Amino acid sequence: MNCLNCKTEVNSNFCPDCGQPKVLKRINGHYIVHEIEHVLHFERGILYTIKELVTNPGQNIRNYLSANRSRLVKPIIFIIVTSLIYSISNHLFHFQDGYMNFLDSQKTTTSTISKWVQLNLGYSNIMMGIFIALWTKLFFKKRDYNIFEILILLCFVMGIGMLIYAIFGVVYGLTHLNVMQFAGIVGLIYSTWAIGQFYDKGNASSYVKAFFAYLLGMISFSLAIILVGTLIDLVIKH
Repeated sequence: MNCLNCKTEVNSNFCPDCGQPKVLKRINGHYIVHEIEHVLHFERGILYTIKELVTNPGQNIRNYLSANRSRLVKPIIFIIVTSLIYSISNHLFHFQDGYMNFLDSQKTTTSTISKWVQLNLGYSNIMMGIFIALWTKLFFKKRDYNIFEILILLCFVMGIGMLIYAIFGVVYGLTHLNVMQFAGIVGLIYSTWAIGQFYDKGNASSYVKAFFAYLLGMISFSLAIILVGTLIDLVIKH
């Protein structure tokens, strides 16, 4: 028979070209449970990815780019899932209420865009990653990584950042201690360490450049929101 996906002749259980199974399993309760287990599986799923990115992010991300892309969760899926975890945590414990109430009180396009960014962290993190990637490329221009590879690095790093915010948010929700300011510090320290380790873990200047690349990327993203919002308001008024 021919493969249902690419029409290549199939003489085994899987297509020799695209790897599609000869016979697709029927989608039922067992299939759904298996898919969830696959995503959460500690050996290859989200938990394994988190462990590897927390313990040795630089080496694991370099391996993903150049050697083995089956051990870690796909970077785009990872940042979307971690952003979803952050959003669910915020929905349950309301650790972002003060900031959101401030945005609701503003009547500018900038506040509207900022609110969308906060409500759609999966997408906005990817956009912010573009700004951070440009600065990272500039600071590490002698290293042979293109902008897309740097974006992969940042998807993993920013995904862990979302989990850090979620953990501090849960602590805040349970104890009402003002710990959210520390979440930003811990997130920035992790990001600096992870990016610096990715490029050259034995070189102190690598961490300094990583710190400024990440910080300037976040600032640039915020300024871009303000600029776009201000321009739209000026156009509307005239």
